[in-house]
Amino acid sequence: MSPRRGRHRADVVRRMSSREHNLERMSSTALRMSTLFLRTLREDPADADVDSARLLQRAGYIRKAAPGIWTWLPLGLRVLNRIESVIREEINGIGAQEVHFPALLPRAPYEATHRWEEYGENLFRLKDRHHADYLLAPTHEEMFTLLVKDMYSSYKDLPVTLYQIQTKYRDEFRPRAGLIRGREFIMKDAYSFDIDEEGLRRAYVDERGAYERIFRRLGVDYVIVHAMSGPMGGSASEEFLAPLAIGEDTFAQSPSGKAWNVEALTTPPTADVDFSDTAPMRPLPTPGSATIDSLVEKANSSHPREDGRLWQASDILKNVVIAVKHPEDADHDHPWREIVVVGVPGDRQVDLKRLEAQLAPSEIEEATEKDLADHPELVKGYIGPGVLGPQARAKESIDAPVRYLMDAHVARGSEWVTGGDDEGLHVIHAVYGRDFEADDVVEAVELRQGDMSPDGSGPLRFQRGVEIGQVFQLGLKYSDALGLKVLDSNGKAVPVWMGCYGIGVSRVLACIAESHHDDRGLAWPAAIAPAQVHVIATGKDDVAFDAAETLVGRLESLGINVLFDDRRKVSPGVKFKDAELIGVPLVAVVGRDTVNNGTIEVRDRTGRDSVAVRADDAADELVRRWNELTEG
Repeated sequence: MSPRRGRHRADVVRRMSSREHNLERMSSTALRMSTLFLRTLREDPADADVDSARLLQRAGYIRKAAPGIWTWLPLGLRVLNRIESVIREEINGIGAQEVHFPALLPRAPYEATHRWEEYGENLFRLKDRHHADYLLAPTHEEMFTLLVKDMYSSYKDLPVTLYQIQTKYRDEFRPRAGLIRGREFIMKDAYSFDIDEEGLRRAYVDERGAYERIFRRLGVDYVIVHAMSGPMGGSASEEFLAPLAIGEDTFAQSPSGKAWNVEALTTPPTADVDFSDTAPMRPLPTPGSATIDSLVEKANSSHPREDGRLWQASDILKNVVIAVKHPEDADHDHPWREIVVVGVPGDRQVDLKRLEAQLAPSEIEEATEKDLADHPELVKGYIGPGVLGPQARAKESIDAPVRYLMDAHVARGSEWVTGGDDEGLHVIHAVYGRDFEADDVVEAVELRQGDMSPDGSGPLRFQRGVEIGQVFQLGLKYSDALGLKVLDSNGKAVPVWMGCYGIGVSRVLACIAESHHDDRGLAWPAAIAPAQVHVIATGKDDVAFDAAETLVGRLESLGINVLFDDRRKVSPGVKFKDAELIGVPLVAVVGRDTVNNGTIEVRDRTGRDSVAVRADDAADELVRRWNELTEG
């Protein structure tokens, strides 16, 4: 045999051996880091503003495509799918059925419910080539309602609950916090349909209970709080909030254990104040006192109180000008702007989110200089009730009086220093209910520690949280708007009672990452980790890599999902750092000790409870630990 033919035969043998090895690897279900579509980052992304966004990008779970828009990579998709699986199990368990709607929807249904306008600039609107209007769905109430209307006509068809897990779109002005506030996000939304209100309440309780089981299984801390329905409409509503300092929602807890989103929190009724001995209202010259601080200083220096107490900001009734942006309605064929004034105690600030919740579906913002110029009766820094609301309507000099809204903390009969409607002038001894009135009472101010709970159980304490779910009793809003009726047992057409139940799936993933990590990386709960065991082969010795392959095969035969770091030319230090970043709950290190002593190091993600076990016993030890994690 010639040397050339001998070399050719040896090459064939090597190729056959390589082919057999590749076939063996292909039969394995383990994620192999030598081929996994993954790049970890040593440095934090420059624009990552919260821990979850920082670590999910560094560990190779997601990549940023645009502000508020994210690409899911293989590891991230595995975690997302596991969360969805838990949701499906629990929601299917209460008898709901899964459907799937398009994200691109026609205008007409949303116009029928007025949400084409009410969503304002948060809605992605577009036209097709035929100039027909479409939107990218922020929610799907209309489509679910029309689907049931299309298919069901009798009370015998009900109850039914339908759900989907779908991508939603909202044109956030300032996307932030990674997956927590994005422009594209994944939601589970369910809708119940019942013949009467009693059925709606039963469905609401069932869905609420399923949510509690879902969040417990996912390892998410949550608080259930009373909430506002907002643009969704309906009556009763509760939010599931994950208590996190990065949250945009503030919630209040009372000593009784009840909790409220501050937007839904009501001020306990204030007792009327006896003003029979209060002096008559009179002018108070206050030149150069257009701010609360300067007014307090001026009053104390030039107009000391008769009782010897110093004037304080809490003695001042501050009148704040607000612009309300209303959607199109029965009286206006286009969105319109209204200027209102809100009276609040001088020691408190207006909470724009709370106030906006009171005025939904309208949006609000602070008034501009142009707004003030359009209302010359509003003298900046000296605005008083004399030119507002009921008082102004009695004066012929003001054509269109501005609405006057009073914060609920202002008691009837209480005495105030407030604006005198002229430059350098305030009034003193102004009594609410005697000297001025308001058009309506609203919840307008920021709340603070120590404010009393609505249930009378004591002072409130406040925390920040991220909304991860919400349940609504929608009632008849969408049925009436879209004509969803069925025949009842008497043959009469009656509207269907609806409930709506949402979970922010991608947001839940971010909240879990936010609360399950340390300074080295992620540390996933067992229920949603991308793998159960992370096997790391280290060194250059084939014995270690062969032992790692054997361990992976044994784990797979026992039903364990494995992430296998089989990279040959990567240092042990890099592999360990990657394992800490990725955050699989259990780790097995196959390396020098395996070669020298026949042992494999088994530990959890934190590095605690590290133990060296015989190579033949490593799989059983990992299964035992996994069972402890899941049973715990």
